[in-house]
Amino acid sequence: MTAAIDLADYKDGLLFLATAGVVVPIVHRFKISPAVGFLAAGAVLGPFGFGRLADRIPPLHWITLGNSEAIAGLAEFGVVFLMFVVGLELSLGRLLTMRRLVFGLGLAQVAVSALIVGGLAAQFGLKPGQALIIGTSLALSSTAIVVDVLSGQKRLPTATGRATFAILIAQDLAVVPILFIVETLGQGGDSVASGLLVALSKGVVAILAIVIIGRLLLQPLFRLVAETHNVELFMATTMFVAVGTGVAAASAGLSMALGGFVAGLLLAETEYRRAIEATIEPFKGLLLGVFFFSVGMGFDGQTILTQPILIVSMTLGLVAVKAAIAAALSRLFGQSWSTAIKIGLLIGPGGEFAFIVIGLSVAAGLLDHARAEPILAVVAISMAAVPLFDYLGRRLSVRVEKIVPPDPATLVAPPMEDTARAIIVGYGRVGELVAKMLARHKQAYIAIDRSASTVALARRKDQPVYFGDFSNVAFLKTCGIESATAIIITVDAPALVDGIVKAIRAMRNDIVIVARARDSNHARHLYEIGVTDAVPETIEASLQLSEAALVGLGVPMGPVIASVHEQRDEIRKTLTHAADASDHASERSRKGMASGATRRLKPGG
Repeated sequence: MTAAIDLADYKDGLLFLATAGVVVPIVHRFKISPAVGFLAAGAVLGPFGFGRLADRIPPLHWITLGNSEAIAGLAEFGVVFLMFVVGLELSLGRLLTMRRLVFGLGLAQVAVSALIVGGLAAQFGLKPGQALIIGTSLALSSTAIVVDVLSGQKRLPTATGRATFAILIAQDLAVVPILFIVETLGQGGDSVASGLLVALSKGVVAILAIVIIGRLLLQPLFRLVAETHNVELFMATTMFVAVGTGVAAASAGLSMALGGFVAGLLLAETEYRRAIEATIEPFKGLLLGVFFFSVGMGFDGQTILTQPILIVSMTLGLVAVKAAIAAALSRLFGQSWSTAIKIGLLIGPGGEFAFIVIGLSVAAGLLDHARAEPILAVVAISMAAVPLFDYLGRRLSVRVEKIVPPDPATLVAPPMEDTARAIIVGYGRVGELVAKMLARHKQAYIAIDRSASTVALARRKDQPVYFGDFSNVAFLKTCGIESATAIIITVDAPALVDGIVKAIRAMRNDIVIVARARDSNHARHLYEIGVTDAVPETIEASLQLSEAALVGLGVPMGPVIASVHEQRDEIRKTLTHAADASDHASERSRKGMASGATRRLKPGG
């Protein structure tokens, strides 16, 4: 006989899934980060929102959660997966590529912010250990929300995006010693210095464990699982490693979040990293949603209502202090004032790790609820306001560009000599690589870019890069377009590329124009308007993938390269023929329309 089902047992899970189904589409429509939506939903449906009215209005029991412990287990898994993803992204290769910004700018921001914010907290009568916890936790920013804002606006490849992302990576790295400090102080360490020493010792031991376990166990395990070609087994193994490492860390007296981070680092250096990222992608958003939902449930709006001036003042003060620190340090690391202001206001708000650190501190008895609640309110409000602060930063940066004198390096004009040379339009990562290849083959060139910080940095390295608006025909003439041998357009903006190509072709028909294209359709269009060669990103990536795969499968390098070149030529011919056919069709259409118009104008026609 089937036992009766108590719907109340399933209410919490159903309520969260229903909320996710409603919140995500709504916030996506209004271009708001899902993390902010889950925070707001948790606050509204939690015990301090509509949950307060559930006793007086019984039907509200079905759409509210009476206490945050109801989904605490799921939320903890959300934290574990958050740290697992962070560890997975922090590969040694990525850190080495961005080492100057990560270990220079990023760690300096964490250290200086923690020192100043902790020092301010100590002025309110907190013990050194408490001030250290508050300073370090508030020094961190919201990786989830800031990256979502930047990626949504396609700003991650910009100077602002790269520097901000580097700071966020450094903050993610800093979480590990911060968690060690909290655990050490929670176990009775009265001295902050001894706590730091113990934390460092544990960190060294943890790194050694990562290297040993990673080499001995995990890589062979995933190799064995991958050979089965069973997607479900691969997924189960990934989740087992993430959660199992967290449980093992908790059994050793550490946090599950730290265990998840260790698991991510273990797998970041293996060949299975990309497959693991793809495997956990469907779960990551939902589990992080559970985490932010549970954070929102702990947000007591009454704290703001009872101390509105204090909370708002603390929020603005936190953002102002951190933004000033991040902006000043960004300037020291070569960023323009305009970029530094945008970085500062993105980094200024608090982050999700503050909830983890302060929550662990309260559980360990290091902080009491009376002091923790206002701090968490400040963090929640500042996180929700990240898009607003980003908008403010972009507006202020425009005004600053008009006030602050330009970097002298950007005032250097392109040489006017009548020299045959190539001109690279856009000096981002693609343009810089093109410049290196031209220099290697001893081809004269200059590059132009309209990012002042990019130009200033290149000029300091003695590169022939000049500042200016490459969409301006007059500026192109000052760059020597009339005597140039070739134009290489590396800009990733189809409309802008089209305008540049048309402007150049209006001046010269004989110049070689090589342009970056978004895809085959864009490449076909570029051939129609007169480029000599178009390089579609999607097709080129496919050819390189094919080359790597064939070589990996044991096919000799020579025939592979030859076949790739043949395929590239075939694609180019197909695109140019399609462009020619389109031109002929358009010409016939124009002639037909002209002929029809002439017949209509004839008497009796």
